[in-house]
Amino acid sequence: MTSPTYDVVAIGNAIVDILAQAEDSFIEEIGVAKGSMQLMFSPEEADALYAKMGPGREVSGGSASNTVAGLAALGSKTAFIGQVADDQLGEVFAHDLRAAGVHFDTEVRPGQPTTARCLIFVTPDGQRTMNTFLGASQFLPASALDETLIASGAILYLEGYLWDPEEPRAAMRKAIEIARANGRKVAFTLSDVFCISRHGDDFRKLIADGLIDILFANENELLALCGKEDFETAVQHVHGQVPVLVVTRSEQGAMALVGDERVEVPAEPIAKLVDTTGAGDSFAAGFLHGQAQGRSVKDSLRLGALCAAEIIQHYGARAEVDLKALAAEKLG
Repeated sequence: MTSPTYDVVAIGNAIVDILAQAEDSFIEEIGVAKGSMQLMFSPEEADALYAKMGPGREVSGGSASNTVAGLAALGSKTAFIGQVADDQLGEVFAHDLRAAGVHFDTEVRPGQPTTARCLIFVTPDGQRTMNTFLGASQFLPASALDETLIASGAILYLEGYLWDPEEPRAAMRKAIEIARANGRKVAFTLSDVFCISRHGDDFRKLIADGLIDILFANENELLALCGKEDFETAVQHVHGQVPVLVVTRSEQGAMALVGDERVEVPAEPIAKLVDTTGAGDSFAAGFLHGQAQGRSVKDSLRLGALCAAEIIQHYGARAEVDLKALAAEKLG
């Protein structure tokens, strides 16, 4: 087995986030659940909602993309595989990600549909309500995978959000095969309770078959995955099936179970909660960077908590401070 070239290679939705502030009354008006993520199934629907938005800000996003951007900011070497269209938003996505230091060279897809976009409404309490048109991102074919690139990553990181469409689901299954054939680890984030409601059987089979080495979940996702109401029962149920289980619990902090070791850390204190967009993605970046650097489980959790705390104190899912310097200051 050759030494890896990249710390993490990720596959995920290539989405441009458009963020705008909104009142609770607006969320009620458009008829969606506050703090949730729902899909829009046509560009016309996305355009109609976009027309109702206040002043917005565009930045490349997507769960796994946010994670590798955070990893790059911390100093890890990362790459991303995701599908954009040959349009302006596709150019925005590619430029932002490359400028963040992430290797990205997936060939663009000509014609319709357009590059994916996520319309994010941030309410005064910092909650983000996401409305996503998956567009071109749901047409990532297995043929677009760079097998050499996947084999060169120490960790393959996959997001549950991309499991819905058939083509990317097949691509991710193939990527898992490539990674494992080359002795690499596979990390998977459950992404959202709605993903589990649609594809829980698939996720549970991946875990039961021993194909996942590192599993990321928040508390609600873990309970949904197991069909349990008690947190500790759910933890023990999944812990025996994955080498590394990482669970975030919002203001209650986070925990990881690695073999017989159980480690918990508190949430990092913040001055003000502004926007929770990308908090879980950033946490995963911090944890994976810590592991890539050979840090302890506790330090990796603390680094994840630091990154998440930075993200939720401003709008958007990308860091606005020097994460590498922040990590050095707090953890040495």
